[in-house]
Amino acid sequence: MKNRPGIFNDVIGPIMRGPSSSHTAASWRAAKICIDILNEPLKKAIIDFDKDGAWAPNYREQGTTIGIEGGLLGLEMSDDQIKNTEQVAKEKGISIFYEINSYQTNHVNTFRLVLEGTHGKKTQVTAISIGGGSFEIQEIDGFKVSINGGYYELLLIGIPKDILLQDIALLFSEKKSISESFNDKKRLINIKFSKEISKYVIDKLKHTISFDELIIIKPVLPIVSGNESDLPFTSIQSLIEFAEKENLDLGAIGLLYEKNQSGLNDDEVINKMKNIVEIIEGSIKTGLEGTNYKDRILPQQSHLIDKAQKKKKILENSIVNKIIANVSAIMESKSAMEVVVANPTAGSCGVVGGVLRAVADDINASNNELIQAYFATGIIGVYFAMGPGFSAEEHGCQVECGASAGMAAAGIVQLFGGSAKQGIDAASMAIQNMIGLICDPIADRVEAPCLGKNVSAAVNALSSATMACAGYNALIPLNEVIETVSSVSKQMPTSVKCTGKGGLAITKTACAIKEKLSLKTSME
Repeated sequence: MKNRPGIFNDVIGPIMRGPSSSHTAASWRAAKICIDILNEPLKKAIIDFDKDGAWAPNYREQGTTIGIEGGLLGLEMSDDQIKNTEQVAKEKGISIFYEINSYQTNHVNTFRLVLEGTHGKKTQVTAISIGGGSFEIQEIDGFKVSINGGYYELLLIGIPKDILLQDIALLFSEKKSISESFNDKKRLINIKFSKEISKYVIDKLKHTISFDELIIIKPVLPIVSGNESDLPFTSIQSLIEFAEKENLDLGAIGLLYEKNQSGLNDDEVINKMKNIVEIIEGSIKTGLEGTNYKDRILPQQSHLIDKAQKKKKILENSIVNKIIANVSAIMESKSAMEVVVANPTAGSCGVVGGVLRAVADDINASNNELIQAYFATGIIGVYFAMGPGFSAEEHGCQVECGASAGMAAAGIVQLFGGSAKQGIDAASMAIQNMIGLICDPIADRVEAPCLGKNVSAAVNALSSATMACAGYNALIPLNEVIETVSSVSKQMPTSVKCTGKGGLAITKTACAIKEKLSLKTSME
């Protein structure tokens, strides 16, 4: 499983604010790295999108500007100032502009950043958002690169061509990889490390090789890459066989996977998950207490379930009520720019947290049992990440709410005390039910019909877990279900892949809502 995804880096996370992990978190991460690449204080930035790309029509509404500006300004996602990046930029004397242009791309979520520093340096960076907060910087000033924020990176620009790459590699015994790229007569060497690059290494380099510029890039992902170890399983089928042989449930498998992926020990991995779960639980609490944000469509609604139940207008003491309230609360926190966890995306962040909390309360599960359930969700997400990934712009909402339904179903089976195979089967059934789900946010805000889809995915997860634990036959193996998601997405038109050009997004009412919000924004 070379270059395998991680639970913390690629599935449960990032910890973020904003409506969309693809738009907000990925752009924040890429922009943060761009400041390292610029290698001097920022004075001016021009960001542009291809006119035929998925972001051109909705980059403001879906939070791309917040992510990019937050990253460029050095603001952390937990910092409340990220809600007001324009004011922060003004106070710092930094100019940030956006343009729609036409240029060749290889991904629908491509964006370019042209940065100018206070000392006159200029640099152009091209990046893509892959989904769920993952990204890749693909080009720096014409040099082809592949930077995803997982490593400490050393860029050497202008090294003479007569110095062999293998000779340069000998200087760095702790490197994880070394590559080179050419732009006209210039050369860029990219060296990746799993540990911080020491001053000793830099000094040694300066006295050994001539170069024009040296750039150090720090990782932005929660787990530094390059510390992976071999696993006793690779495919889903071999996972099931290993689990049965060793008598392990899916939570234990997920923990084992992330331990081998990260290089951390059991306690370190568990504590990281506990921290993430605390943030998810906090977003439920924040949502239920009430949130406000001027630029959103829906008001607070999560409290209405409890009110209706007390007035006996709906079923009393139903777990479905708790699921709806919890999911709504997380989604409302997200839409109010509060801190949430993309799980696996911001657009589907209500599903796993909302339903696992409801089920855990219903069966009086302990916190440790809940943490194990999250590891079970994570391993399902890992295999989904190996397949289509989590980009709605590429595959529609079947890779957001569909993926989260499968993850949540496995987590519920874990809470029920089910086997690893039952967790896998539950995930298969849940995802089967959501294949072909389109992504059509109204007025380009990730609120509606996203809320309803999150609730449906959560209830679907519960029913699928119930069927799996009762002995129902999933029929189609999970790996084939995931493969089908990818094949179906190729048949789906671009208009229903988070572009705002199809589905409910182009109804008469949706267009009126968008126009009203646009008018309100322009007046402010």
